[in-house]
This record gives sequence, structure tokens and C-alpha cells, in this order.
Amino acid sequence: MHMPATFDPLNASPRATLATAVLPRRVRRLLEQLYALVSDEIAPQMERMLAEFEQQLFRQADQARNPGLQSGYLETLRLVRLRRSDLIPRYLSGLEASLSGVREAAVGMSRLAATAAPEFRELRLVDDSEVDENTVLRSLSSRHESRAGLGLMLLGQRFGVLAGMPAFDCERLPVGPQRLIRGFAQACQPLQISPESRLDLYRVFDQQVMLGYAALVESMNQLLVRENVLPSLSFVPLRTRPQAQDKPAPAAEAAARGADPAQPAADADTRPAGPRPYTAWTTAPAAADGAPDFATLQRWLADRRDLVDKLRPRTAQPDAPQPPSPLSTAELVAGLERLDEAAARGAQPLRKIADLRQAVLAQRRAAGADAALSREDGDVFELLGLLFDEIEQRLRGDALISSLLNRLQPPLLHAALRDRSLLAADGHPALQLLNTVAEAGARWTPNEEADPQLHEPLRQAVEHVVEQRGSAQSFDSANQRLQEHLHAQARKAEVAERRFVEAARGKEKLELAKRRAQQALEQTVAGQRLPRFVQTLLNQAWTDVLTLTQLRHGEDSPAWQRQLQITGQIVAANQGAGSEALRGLDGDIEHALTLVGYHGDDARAIARQLTAGPVANEDAASRTELAMKLRQRSRLGEDNAAAAAPRAPLPPRDEREQACFERLRALPFGTWFEFVQNQQGDAVRRRLSWFSPVTDNALFVNQRGQRAAEHSLDTLARMMARGQARVVEQERSRLVDRAWHAALDALRGFGGRGRDEAASALGERT
Repeated sequence: MHMPATFDPLNASPRATLATAVLPRRVRRLLEQLYALVSDEIAPQMERMLAEFEQQLFRQADQARNPGLQSGYLETLRLVRLRRSDLIPRYLSGLEASLSGVREAAVGMSRLAATAAPEFRELRLVDDSEVDENTVLRSLSSRHESRAGLGLMLLGQRFGVLAGMPAFDCERLPVGPQRLIRGFAQACQPLQISPESRLDLYRVFDQQVMLGYAALVESMNQLLVRENVLPSLSFVPLRTRPQAQDKPAPAAEAAARGADPAQPAADADTRPAGPRPYTAWTTAPAAADGAPDFATLQRWLADRRDLVDKLRPRTAQPDAPQPPSPLSTAELVAGLERLDEAAARGAQPLRKIADLRQAVLAQRRAAGADAALSREDGDVFELLGLLFDEIEQRLRGDALISSLLNRLQPPLLHAALRDRSLLAADGHPALQLLNTVAEAGARWTPNEEADPQLHEPLRQAVEHVVEQRGSAQSFDSANQRLQEHLHAQARKAEVAERRFVEAARGKEKLELAKRRAQQALEQTVAGQRLPRFVQTLLNQAWTDVLTLTQLRHGEDSPAWQRQLQITGQIVAANQGAGSEALRGLDGDIEHALTLVGYHGDDARAIARQLTAGPVANEDAASRTELAMKLRQRSRLGEDNAAAAAPRAPLPPRDEREQACFERLRALPFGTWFEFVQNQQGDAVRRRLSWFSPVTDNALFVNQRGQRAAEHSLDTLARMMARGQARVVEQERSRLVDRAWHAALDALRGFGGRGRDEAASALGERT
């Protein structure tokens, strides 16, 4: 649910709203629906954009070459976190104000045209940053205008109807790319970040929020069409017939690709270079390519048979007997039912479609009558056999899934014999259930991680359609229950994953607090010569105190400033400061040390060592005992086992490893990886849930959302370069759809193309 933003918390002047705008009732209602559509689409994406921008600032701070740049990035991060809660309401408020003034656009444009002529007294010097910012905003707007050009033209026509004036161009369109992007630039001004950081934020806005802008334009057009605003409006570009020439014109090349010649050529450069990484928990049903009808499939099968007959050697044979009469479809279904009953009584189940066919004919021969299948029924058996052969080649040999697929063969035969268009129907419930079961066998899950909570619903779904003899309703109900279970499992996995991600984020915050504490300590101690033991106590015990204070209270808190003051007093005490300035310091240090887990006696001894000054004559034995206790004690948030086994430095990354490293840092969270387990090439899938730009640590979970592994991005890049890890790419279709189209491609090769090649070969011989 969205709430209309009516007041800017950083601006005392309220903005116009749709509720108070002077508009006709129907126009106001349509604009409110458009505002709801756009805000519901943009607001979640802006939340992800801000999270991505914060991570980018983390990475920049981590890679900064000097403390000054690092502190600048961290200051920008602090400002963004401080004011990010106001950014989205401020942006949506500006969007609503722009929509509410849609009927005032004509007046504003006429005034703008009247004052468009420049005057010399308006000339001024412009900062380079202002020029760069305008250039970036103009470039982003132009790119999205070119991508969604046709949709924006139709939307401008419909907005002209709402405003009661001529069609809007892209510049005047309240939801056009220029207004949306420049509105975001205005909403970012109160963040008070540097111009360079604003440019980075604009680019992240373009990558995260404006990525689906063309689809959003189509959604707005569809909404207005449903509300009867120019419902028959369409535009078909004039496509001229290309002239014959050596090199085709760009328009001809676009027409050959099936593209729109009016679309700019630059659009091809902005498309993703390769397939997208796979990030979903479950595979959503994809829009399959249109399959040929059953008559076309029969023609291809006949062409294949003719081609095979031509390739067989011809020998003189006696007169063939009269062919047996074909079985009717009803008799064939009855024979399959008898096979099902025999399997239910404990008979060995048949594992191939061809075996089912031979078993039905053997029943007929056992009854004393020879028979064959009709051409249509035989083609159904042959097509399903091709499909299951392709599916088996794509599975990993899971015994349970293979048995379930074998159990599905008779119900699928029943359904295909009753409805021969099953294989040509996109989204048929029988194929959807087959898809779900087959993909469960290709989940790349190790045997030790087999999920019984998944296998039992799969078995129940298959048994349900077996009992119902493959009726369309049984496939539909079984698939629906199975999909509900899979979605529930995905939600559980997301919840489990979120817990591990939050724990990893906590470790990152702790690491960042450690770095800030160490930096503050180094700045305070810089240029001062301290006793070695005091320096050790500061680097270990007192750094933990600063880390905890930074983590709990933040850098702007009085508690942090107090700890920095105490740090300075400790340094002063070891430089010979007077005792008046150190009065009460022991108690503050002792209390701070107890907060990070030090025992009272140890905290008192450390405080005494820190404030005793350079003339202290402490017993050497007590210092040795205290040093041993510090060595045995784990630091704040530190694992002793990890600290005791430091990693050996790795050689610099080569060019291929560096390319993999850069790709890793650009991958979205949730990308699935395949890790090779052995020399046979067996792989296991893991999901990249999160990685830290500070610690360079990547968290991986399994299909149930449980933490499975942690790797550094450097190690992961080296594994990718060696082929031990690879990104799972998003498939255009599901497993059974790919298997079916592979079977069709092989069949088509024997069909139309094979017939043409045979005809051409025959022509050459003659």
C-alpha cells in the first residue's frame, strides 16, 4: 500500500496533491491510479537502490588509497543513512505534484516559450560539476526515451486527453524519463553529499530503478486502455521494402531480425551482453515457444519414416501378408488400464514408452488376435518416447525422480490419447506437472542434503494422477497443490537465509567499527612514543572498548567523544601529564573494560598500567601474567581458531581472475553458483546470499536457506577462472520445454529440411 506524500519534511512549503487539485472527477481518479501504479513500482526499487549505493560506498571506502578519501566516503555514507528515510517520500511528493498539475502544463509551457530568448544579463560562469551533472541527467533521460519511444508516444497522446490539450511530448510528460530523473535529482539535493557522490547515486538510480521503465510505460498504457482512454490507439511504423544492394541498409537488417527499423541502433548496445544470472528459489513457468500442431508433428514423423525407408537396403521379399486391423483408441486405453492394474498388484513396472506399446500388443496376441496401432495412436507413443528420452539426458540419475517419471508415463499416455493436442498446448497441466517433477531431479542437491519434505509431495502428486487415470482435472489439482508446497518451501528458505544474512551484516558492522576504532587510535597516538606494553594494551584491550562504543552508539554520540577524550588522556598520562588531569580516569577505564567482558581484577590491572605513566615501577611478573591473559583471551567478535591460522598470501590475480573478480562484484545477491565437487564433474548448487564489500567475504546457502559455505571474493574468482565454480545462467524456458524443443529440432531435421535436402540431392543426380 502506498501513502500519498503531502509534505516535504525538509521543506516548509506543502506541495500540491491530487486530492486538492482542481481536476474533473474521472481525471483525478485516473491520475490517482497512475500514481499508485508508479509509486508501488518505484518505491521498493528505490529501497534496493539505496542499499546498493551504501554497499558501493563501502567498497569505495575499502579500496580508498588514503585515509582522506576513505573518510570522505564514510562521511557520505553517514549522510545518506541519516537522511535516506526522507528521500523516497520527497520524491513521491514531487511526482504527485507533477501529476496534479497536468492541466497547468500548457500555461507553463507558454510562459517558458515567451521567456526562451536568452538575455546577456543572464550569462554566468557555470561550475564544472553542474555541467557534468546536467550532462549525466540528459544522457540517462535520452537513453530511456529511445528505449521506450513508441510507448511514450502513445502515453503522451493519452495524457493529452487527460489534460484536455494536444499530445504531450517526452519533456512535458509527468511520468516521462526526463521528469522522473530530474525529479530524483531535486529530491537528492537535501542529502548534502558531494557532486561526485551524487553522480554515482544517479547511475545507481538508473541501474536499479529505471531498469524496468519500458515495462512500466507499457503498464501505464494498459491501465489507461482498460479505463477507455483511447483504447484503439495504435501505431504501426511504415516499413519500406529494402532495395537490392550489396550491403543491406540498417532498416533492412532490422527487418530481417524482426525488429522495428524505427528503433535506434544504439538500443542493441544497451542490451545485456549475455544471459542473466539465475536468482529465483523456484523456477517460474516460462512462456514457451509456440509448438507445432499435431498434424505437423505427424507429417514430420512420416517424413522421417520415409527417409529411413530410403536408406534401408532393398531386397526381394515374398508377398507380405495382410496387415492386422488397428486397435481403436478405446481398446488401447483399456489395454493400458490392464497394465496399470498389473503394476498395482506388484508386477514389474515398465520403464519405457516403447515397452508399454509392446506390452499392449502382446496382450492382444495372447488373446489370439493380432493387432497394430493406428497411425495417430502410434505417433502419440513415438512423440512421448522422444520427449522422455530427452528428459533422461538432462537428469542427474536420481533414482527416486526416475521412478516417479516412469510412473507418470501411463497417465501421460492416457491424457495424450484422449487429447492429441496435449504436446502442442503451451501450459497444459500434464506438462506442468511433468516439468515440476523433472526439475526436482535436476536441483543439483547432494545425496546428503536430500530433502524428504520435497520428495513426499512429489510422490503424492504422481500417485494422485495415476489413480485418476491421467484426467485433466487430476493433473491440474496435483500440480496446484505441488506448486503451493514449493512456494511454501521457498518462503521458509527465504526466512532462513535472511537470518544468516543479518548475522553476516552484523559481522560486517563489527569489522567496520573495528577499523574505525583502530583509525581513531592511530590518529591519537600518532607521533607519540609510548611504552611497548602500554601500546600493546591500547591495541588490544582499549581498541575493543572503542569498537564496542562505535558499534553501540555511533560516531556522533557523546559516548564516542568521551572515549576519544579518555584515549587522549591515556596518551597524555604516558607522556608525563599531571595527576590532576588524570583524577578519576582509572574508574572510567575499568568500567569500560568490564563492558567488553574483562574480569574486574584484570580490568583494574589494565587501567593501572595505562595510567601509571612513564615512571611506573610495576612488577615485571605481573606484567607478564597480564600479557599471557591477553594472549589467551579472544578479541571482541574474533574467532580464536580463525585467528590462530592466518592464511598465506596469494599471488596477484591474473587477467582472467581479475575479470571474474569484477564480474562477481557486479552480480546481484541471490545468484546461484555451481561448484564442482570431484573429478567426474559432479556439481552442487549454492546461492550467493550476500557478500561484504568491507571484509570481502561471500555467504552461500543451500536450497533450504541454510548456511553452506563462506568464500572470499578473491578465492571465488580464482575458482571461477579454473572452472571449479560457475554462475548459473537464467534459462529461457523450463527443463521439459527445452527437452521437447530439442526433440522437435531433431524431428524437424528429418522432416521439412530433410525432405528438401533429399529433393535437391535427387535433382543433382538427374
